[in-house]
Amino acid sequence: MTETNQTFKPSLGLLDATMIVAGSMIGSGIFIVSADITRNVGSAGWLIFVWLITGFMTLTAALSYGELSSMFPKAGGQYVYLKEAFNPLAGFLYGWSFFAVIQTATIAAVGVAFSKFAGTFIPVLDVKPENMIGEIGIFKIYPAQFVSIGLIIFLTYINTRGIKEGKLIQTSFTVVKLLSLFGLIVFGFLLAAKADIWNANWTDAWKMTSRNAEGQVVSGVFGSAILGAIAAAMVGSIFSSDAWNNVTFIAGEVKNPKRNIGLSLFLGTLIVTVIYVSANFMYISVLPLSEVASAPQDRVAVAASNQIFGDIGAKVIAIMIMISTFGCNNGLILSGARVYNTMAKDGLFFRKASALNKNNVPEFALWIQCIVASLLCLSGKYGDLLDMISFVVVLFYALTILGIFILRKKMPDAERPYKAFGYPVLPAIYIIMAITFCGLLIYFKPFYAKWGLIIVLIGIPIYYLAVANKKVNSE
Repeated sequence: MTETNQTFKPSLGLLDATMIVAGSMIGSGIFIVSADITRNVGSAGWLIFVWLITGFMTLTAALSYGELSSMFPKAGGQYVYLKEAFNPLAGFLYGWSFFAVIQTATIAAVGVAFSKFAGTFIPVLDVKPENMIGEIGIFKIYPAQFVSIGLIIFLTYINTRGIKEGKLIQTSFTVVKLLSLFGLIVFGFLLAAKADIWNANWTDAWKMTSRNAEGQVVSGVFGSAILGAIAAAMVGSIFSSDAWNNVTFIAGEVKNPKRNIGLSLFLGTLIVTVIYVSANFMYISVLPLSEVASAPQDRVAVAASNQIFGDIGAKVIAIMIMISTFGCNNGLILSGARVYNTMAKDGLFFRKASALNKNNVPEFALWIQCIVASLLCLSGKYGDLLDMISFVVVLFYALTILGIFILRKKMPDAERPYKAFGYPVLPAIYIIMAITFCGLLIYFKPFYAKWGLIIVLIGIPIYYLAVANKKVNSE
């Protein structure tokens, strides 16, 4: 690896930035998580409500981030915003969580989704007992994990070649998957929608129930339990809608970032929100709610596609998800390394991560991210980690948006080419909703909240060790 004094080169236009937002958001979630959401809330109205409220939160947060990105149009994104609004420790705790779990575990999860659906065409990649290679302690090793790692390594290598290579993959694959999802929705409504299924699903649309794995209603949900059910259901929709902020991490490589970052955040999140809500309307026009809740391995899109395309439905969806996850992981890998690069420049990460190679990209940061994500693929524990950190991700979003209020007081004269839409009302509504979501998860799912907090808090001693080391090196 050749290290130079190169700097990031602005080479991404508005279309490229928008495709990074949309492409990083759309992975495998929209094809799967509606099954779990339906088991939690049990009715068509509440299913759509969960997606709408998630979309509202995502759009509100994205519009608020526009102000921050115009104030600090440089690499690092959320890490920089938290550092400037609060203090370096707040920024580091986000960066630590980002490296330890948020970004790396998402890369692992998306990589495993790619190999899992490749199993539709290559049976040995199915995660079945007969395909297990061996065991290392409590970890079971399957061929699919090595395909996932191979994908992560390949995309990491491509991104070490320069931003143009990563941009080409991101833009082309995101366009293809957006068109594919749009086509699936349209074909679903035109070829497979049935009035009797639609009408049955919307009967008692706002009567919340709990369903079992077979899709049968097991009980009604009343009182405060309604809030708990919504929070539990939103874990899936929020995971599916996350990573929209990845474009802020690469602000140093976006042309006219003060304008294009905020605009790409709005356009990308709006496109994805419309597609996600439309896809769920299509699901409940094609499948009875009991079949949405009981889809084999939660593959709702496969069940719907079988109704639309017949026996080849599973293969159609498998190809779509492979395209989707390939492009999604490229966006995650491309953008994540820029956070570690910025942290390293602050003396809070491996020093080598602060350097760019001859292609003006943080090669060391890319490869260390690759190593952690690959280890999470082997462990098979990325899913548990994502559950544990989900409320922490939303908490960091809330803190970052709170930072807008703080920075308005702290830096009243700072240049703000773009101001948060609906300030102060919409940002305040987001903060209230986010804190409510986190509080409900703490109350109804304390195990995940506890371990999520532990992961974050581990970063505190690491921060002070990094600061001490920085002082020693500077003396």
